[in-house]
Amino acid sequence: MKFTPCQDLCTYEGTHCEGCGRSHAEIAETKKLVGALVALGLQQDYENVEEFGEAISKSIAKKLLKIRSK
Repeated sequence: MKFTPCQDLCTYEGTHCEGCGRSHAEIAETKKLVGALVALGLQQDYENVEEFGEAISKSIAKKLLKIRSK
């Protein structure tokens, strides 16, 4: 399955958003994860929030690729 980011055309009827095609359950879980990362960034009082976000992104991609290559 290919990830499709939000297109700002959100719909809430049915099981999937018509804007991005993701399930409402997936969107809700993603929002929870992002909220937790925002809370961590605030708790740590990071000044370089862009670097924090980029580091998280790289870490996720690296771990997923490593798992898939096994």
